[in-house]
Amino acid sequence: MIEIERKFLVTSDDFKEEAQSETRIVQGFLNSDKERTVRVRIKDNQGFLTVKGASNDGGLSRFEWEKDISKEEADSLLKLCEEGIIDKIRYNVQVENHLFEVDEFLGENEGLVVAEVELNHVSEIFKKPNWLGREVTGLSKYYNSQLSKNPFKYWKL
Repeated sequence: MIEIERKFLVTSDDFKEEAQSETRIVQGFLNSDKERTVRVRIKDNQGFLTVKGASNDGGLSRFEWEKDISKEEADSLLKLCEEGIIDKIRYNVQVENHLFEVDEFLGENEGLVVAEVELNHVSEIFKKPNWLGREVTGLSKYYNSQLSKNPFKYWKL
């Protein structure tokens, strides 16, 4: 499967008023190499194992494979992960025909809020809500795998 998505910084909390749902996500990385990442995630009471390939040149698309696993399996795999667990709240916000996933990071990444929108093709047009800020698609420091190694609180802004 090829995933096509664009990523943006979020400029205000207005998205929370528009959100249809929110979910706590805890995740770690068994492998965070930029050519391939292997992620373990717990979302509510469900576990997931995800493999992602390298991004294309613009960071807009990459291979992604995901498999449901039990929460118990995910808990066990999280203990094997590289240092740096990601903890965040994901808000789902429908804007016309597109679903924005807005991640409000907790812990060492607190203060960072990023929105992603998945697209069907690279040139697809979508409405940008007023809380959507600067595009950071392709900037690897905003990838969760990199945030686990270099948390937001240590960035020099």
